[in-house]
This record gives sequence, structure tokens and C-alpha cells, in this order.
Amino acid sequence: MNPSQTSTSLFSRLRFVLVGTSHPGNIGAAARALKTMGFSQLVLVNPRFPDAVHHEEAIAFASGAQDILAAARVVGTIEEALEGCNFAAALSARLREFSPPVVTPRALAAQLCADAGLDAALVFGSERYGLPNDIIERCNVLINIPANPDYSSLNLAQAVQLLAYEARVAETGGAVPQTPVGFQGEAAKLAQIEGMYAHLEQALVAIDFLDPGNPKKLMPRLKRLFSRTGLETEEVNILRGIARQILQKLGRN
Repeated sequence: MNPSQTSTSLFSRLRFVLVGTSHPGNIGAAARALKTMGFSQLVLVNPRFPDAVHHEEAIAFASGAQDILAAARVVGTIEEALEGCNFAAALSARLREFSPPVVTPRALAAQLCADAGLDAALVFGSERYGLPNDIIERCNVLINIPANPDYSSLNLAQAVQLLAYEARVAETGGAVPQTPVGFQGEAAKLAQIEGMYAHLEQALVAIDFLDPGNPKKLMPRLKRLFSRTGLETEEVNILRGIARQILQKLGRN
């Protein structure tokens, strides 16, 4: 089992509930948002199109997350969507007179991550009307995204992405996967690097870039520059090859 999918991890304890979604494309985009962040539980409550998960727009916008889309549960009531949950958070850009406590996405994600006993649902309303008061009132908290007060409207799939991202960062601590990117060669030995510096210095003197009588700080600065790169053996050989070619062209080798 993937460690991120253990029964106590937030990835397995958190579901995303979309209520009365109008546009199939948003459902597909929400599925993509979940998969990108490592989540998989998507529940649809009375979507406008009963066959929304099979709609061509939903499939197109899922863009590689068709497995999340195909596994989405379609239910008729919010009670069915929240079955098995002991915590629910409603998302709304509009604060209500009578609502549960208001929290930010980041604070909520930290709370869900800290308490492994919470089997939680994030509840999102329709694109046009948002969530009705009766659904918000049955939730434990109301999530309010601290957006531009002059224009706080956010696309449904974007809101899902934002909440999924905050949940992932809270669960993983923001760690970046330490996977090698591209080719990684053998680290050069110190003796190889020192030989390269000597060879490079010869070439710089030969082309009158470095005055051996007044070298100033050129070589120490070059050494500091290269020390930040983590030189590999092949890279040292390339630099020595450049120095060798310079000396050969000038008849100094």
C-alpha cells in the first residue's frame, strides 16, 4: 500500500462533495484537480446531468483523471454524500448570518491533518447558486477563501484545486519529491577538480584573461562559482577539454 493512502492519511480520509453542479466540464476538471493532488474520493449530489460522469465535456476536462471521474459516486441527497463522515466543511464566498465557525482553507487543512480521527468531507455548491443555508448549517465549519473583496468569485474547479492543494501541503509538509531529474553522473573527486582549476588557469593566462603577476581574486571567485554546481566527473572533463583546446590553438600544449 502506498504510504500516502494508509487509512489514517488525509488522502484516504477526505472526500470532495459537489452539490448541484451545472457544468459537466467542472466535474471533469475537479476530478483532474483531485488526482493532481493525490486525492480520489469524488461525490456528486444531484448534478444537472444525471450521466454527468459520462458527459463528453467531463471526460475531456478530466484530462488523464478519467479513473477518478469514473469512480465518482452520484447520489440524490447530501445525507447520502456525507454518510460515514464525522466532519464536514462547506465552501462559500458569501458569509451567512447563521453559519458554523468560519475558517480559511489553510487552517482547515491543518486541522484535518492533525486529527487522524476525522473522516471529512469538503462540500461545494453549484456554480450559479452556491450552497443553500440548510446544507451549510449542517456542516461543522464554513470555509471562506481570502480572495479579492472586490471580486471574490472563483470557478468551482479552481476552488476544488485550491482546497486539495492546501490539504496536500498540510499532509506532506510541503515536501518536494526527491526524484532525480534528468541524467546524474558521478560526482567529481577533489583531485580532479583541482586539476581542472590548474588547467583552466593555464588557459586563462594564455589568452591574457588572467595576469599571473596581478591575479586579483579571479581564481578564488571561479572556484566559488563552480563549488555551487556540484561538479560531476564528465563536467570536469568537458572544462579541461576546453582548456586543452585553447592551449593547443595557441601552441602552448
